[in-house]
Amino acid sequence: MKQAINKIKGSHLYAFGLLRRLYEWVLSWAYKKYSNAALFILAFSESSFFPIPPDVLQIALSVSKPKKSFFYAFLSTIGSVLGGILGYFIGLFLFDTIGSTIINSLGYQAQFDSVGALYSSFAFLAILVSAFTPIPYKVFTIAAGFWQVGLLPLVLASIVGRGARFFIVATLFHFFGPKIKEFIDKYFNLLTIMFIILFIGGFLLIKYLL
Repeated sequence: MKQAINKIKGSHLYAFGLLRRLYEWVLSWAYKKYSNAALFILAFSESSFFPIPPDVLQIALSVSKPKKSFFYAFLSTIGSVLGGILGYFIGLFLFDTIGSTIINSLGYQAQFDSVGALYSSFAFLAILVSAFTPIPYKVFTIAAGFWQVGLLPLVLASIVGRGARFFIVATLFHFFGPKIKEFIDKYFNLLTIMFIILFIGGFLLIKYLL
């Protein structure tokens, strides 16, 4: 397992400075007895304040145990949705103290400022896209509370978007094993863009046909 984990290291976006150390620390939990709990906590915290996405640990665990990939995806999804609710309430009640600190310390102020305009017309779609893609999800969960988007749209969009993201990865690992990691690393951004285009196209088609 250590050999597989070492292959993941060094190729990730966060391979520098403090984020690199956090990334290495997250990966180290794949060796631990309580790795499942660590994955849930990571998914929960990433949706509201932590900078490292749960995909890192989910993939590491799936490399070691492909047959448990769906279980890891389930933990990631549930933790992420619950963490998104926490982010929502931080934005709704604690933005001036905690929320603004999170946004500023992670360097997401510019992204946060642009979310309000999206939420005025496309709240559900914006949250859904952010839940599926590498866009910092915590920006959208905190902003949803700050801009007083309904909690139900946030939860539904999170379930669909985060579930799709984690279970697609789980499906690939379950059927193809660790070899699929190279494919994900190489084409993840392209696949994400294609999914968004298809989803938005279908969304608009349904909107104008119904």
